[in-house]
Amino acid sequence: MRITGISTHVVGTPWRNLTYVQVHTDEGLTGVGETRMLGHTDALIGYLREAEAHHILGSDPFAVEDLVRRMKYGDYGRAGEIVMSGIAVIEMACWDIKGKALGVPVWQLLGGKVTDKVKAYANGWYTTERTPEAYHKAAQGVIERGYKALKIDPFGTGHFELDHEQSLYAVSLIEAVRDAIGPEAELMLEMHGRFSPATAVRLARELAPFKPAWLEEPVPPENLKALEKVAAKVDIPVATGERIHDRIEFRELFESQAVDIIQPDVGHIGGIWETRKLAATAEAHYVLVAPHNVGGPVLTAASLQVGFASPNFKILEHFNDFADAEIKKVVKGAPQVVDGYFQLSEAPGLGVELDTDAAAEFPQQQARFDLWADGWEQRKPKGTQ
Repeated sequence: MRITGISTHVVGTPWRNLTYVQVHTDEGLTGVGETRMLGHTDALIGYLREAEAHHILGSDPFAVEDLVRRMKYGDYGRAGEIVMSGIAVIEMACWDIKGKALGVPVWQLLGGKVTDKVKAYANGWYTTERTPEAYHKAAQGVIERGYKALKIDPFGTGHFELDHEQSLYAVSLIEAVRDAIGPEAELMLEMHGRFSPATAVRLARELAPFKPAWLEEPVPPENLKALEKVAAKVDIPVATGERIHDRIEFRELFESQAVDIIQPDVGHIGGIWETRKLAATAEAHYVLVAPHNVGGPVLTAASLQVGFASPNFKILEHFNDFADAEIKKVVKGAPQVVDGYFQLSEAPGLGVELDTDAAAEFPQQQARFDLWADGWEQRKPKGTQ
């Protein structure tokens, strides 16, 4: 079997474009991959056009390791977010083809299942007025849909500092959310790399009474020493890793022991097998895995393949019941959350099929997502409100 070509389909919303890539073969099997780029969609498609000619055409889709190695190192330049995301969508699609050809789900090819279900946590649910009352109501809605975990960034446009008034307001929002979801549901606290170590530590202590399940990206990701400083002073588990695009770059993070949960994005770190390798290394360091997942149904399905086969997989992020829920129709067989969990699928490959006609109903947009702009949490960029 050989790859005869690829086709790209961009599904657009005002705040994000999702890129779906189909890999076609000479035996009629087609696989699909997905990633979500912020502000780099055209660059990704341009890279894939060149990579198709240089590396992809004529390749054996079963030889995933070889294809990834050639795409990553064959152009000599150091692979960053765009290249690793391009590798990821092709790699996912090859696993999809391989599973379909063999009649088994991808998780079976990764060593088999270690669980029958993967816990989900909701994100994108707080696209409402930024008040305790509105957040209380929205959080109740998440629990009513069966979720047992959710995530929130309550810090507005905070950057390095957060003044006393805004700190009290953030605490009031979290207090409202915890009251709405009860004591048993998990509450993930997202900081989006906003703060200095001192501010992150102070806020973590002020919010500790509400039992956050983790403290995510408390400081910008570039400075590992800053993260170590936070980890040494808080009792909340620290999570990070969505903006690391090569599993090799996690080495120093593991050595520092400053992280309890890693959050690789399967669509940015080279795909399913790269993530599974990283999960094995994390297990050796007693670290859990909870992938960043701001994509659509294909990226969710790909992340779940790792989840069902990894003993240290904690939970999976899910946007698609809340923000842009209508995009679920671009895929047949989209994973569903039932009573707070994704259930094991026995469908071959990734278990999903891209509906290109449905995808065409959501053309590419000039999507914009600015975490430093007022009202960012509503995910309605200026000009779309």
